[in-house]
Amino acid sequence: MIKLWVGLGNPGPEYEATRHNAGFWFIDGLARLWKTPLQLERNYYGLVARTSFQGESVWLLQPQTFMNLSGKSVGALARFFKINPDQILVAHDELDLPPGQAKLKFGGSHAGHNGLRDIHAQLGSADYWRLRVGIGHPGVKSEVIDWVLKKPMPEQRALVQESIERCLKAFPQLVMGEMEKATLQIHTHKPPRPKPPRPPAAPETPPPP
Repeated sequence: MIKLWVGLGNPGPEYEATRHNAGFWFIDGLARLWKTPLQLERNYYGLVARTSFQGESVWLLQPQTFMNLSGKSVGALARFFKINPDQILVAHDELDLPPGQAKLKFGGSHAGHNGLRDIHAQLGSADYWRLRVGIGHPGVKSEVIDWVLKKPMPEQRALVQESIERCLKAFPQLVMGEMEKATLQIHTHKPPRPKPPRPPAAPETPPPP
């Protein structure tokens, strides 16, 4: 069962709509689904909401520590409520997936993501779930920092939001630990059909002589 749902991002209005905050967007969607507002909890260095599911407490968390110190917030809440790493799901932006795609993954390396790197360190384990929300790659490594801290184009943001909505529909399976069913729901992505080409315009009939 997933007891702690974490979304990664940077606090503040200047970062709210940037690609690096895709994890925050997922948690915002869950808070709307639960009809439970996120509130600042200084003991956990983040915005927190709590609800119950089948008699078990379930938590939402948006760390307010900035991305590089995300583990400080995650570790504080997990330790206090004795939540094991395998009961934690972390939603984050993923450069290696295009907008519109999302992938569920358990364990593995942080792959250079600074938020995951700090969570690894604070939990002392990599054995937690990750929800990788695709934001695409700029194509050049040197442009990655600028890319993640900028707002996506409207059509890209719409695709990211579509993938988040698909993940939200998998909430019942995720919270109950039915990961195979959740994976099928999340990974099933139907790319938009290309528009058929327009037929060539009919040649104009020349006027009679």
